[in-house]
Amino acid sequence: MQTDIAMSPGPGAAARKLRIAPSQGLLKLHLGELWEYRELLYFFVWRDIKVRYKQTAIGAAWAVLQPFLTMLVFSLFFGKLAKIPANGLPYPVFYYCALLPWIYFAGALQSATNVVVEQQRVITKIYFPRVVLPISAVVAGLVDFAISFLVLLALMAYYRIAPTPAVVWLPVFLMLAVATALGMGLWLSALNAFYRDVRYIVPFLVQFWMFASPVAYPSSLVPEKWRWLYGLNPMVGVIEGFRWALTGQGVPPGPMMAASAMAVVLVVFSGLVYYRSMEGSIADVV
Repeated sequence: MQTDIAMSPGPGAAARKLRIAPSQGLLKLHLGELWEYRELLYFFVWRDIKVRYKQTAIGAAWAVLQPFLTMLVFSLFFGKLAKIPANGLPYPVFYYCALLPWIYFAGALQSATNVVVEQQRVITKIYFPRVVLPISAVVAGLVDFAISFLVLLALMAYYRIAPTPAVVWLPVFLMLAVATALGMGLWLSALNAFYRDVRYIVPFLVQFWMFASPVAYPSSLVPEKWRWLYGLNPMVGVIEGFRWALTGQGVPPGPMMAASAMAVVLVVFSGLVYYRSMEGSIADVV
């Protein structure tokens, strides 16, 4: 959005006119508005966190149960029964390292997809940068991630796996996960405002995407000559990066992770451009 302020003379005092109009130009993203509305972003994040655990019996324990129970199922069926290789790691650690970023990504993506429709009353009444909404949904999910991460540290301690110096890369891979969720969330939240059946497509997309990512298996099963192409899935680099950074086992940064990083940049940039282009119409259709 762009804002123009015009001054017109009046009796005794100058009258101020405020005009809010859609941004002109494909690449005019006006990201500086995010800093101006940082307090609103904080409010949305804090509200999402409070609503998530309001009137729940076990509260934040849900952030632990989902990855932990899924890890047990994966360890039994994909590990003990299917004998899928685990890069020399205990199956619980191998799967939990992958489920931690994946469950964050899946939850943040679904929340970001629905956030514009859920906040339609706010959108139609006041002006603020609409991009704040998907950003708040993605950031709020980091609280669950932090709680689940403590369980991973306990698992590593139980199996006596000490973090390697590669752990300094962990914030980089976390930021890639956040950026991927945000980029896809921008696309899907804008589409969901116009086509409400998008919300029904997302669960199938997430399910398919999980099996296209190295959550239940290591990427070493993919032929080496195709790994760079496999890495165009942004979550491939994130998941393998988590395993490598935390345990020292798996695929270190290379062509596959570079392909994932480039895919993340493309998804975020294109998502911002598309979301901004649709921003002026969202209030009319939501």
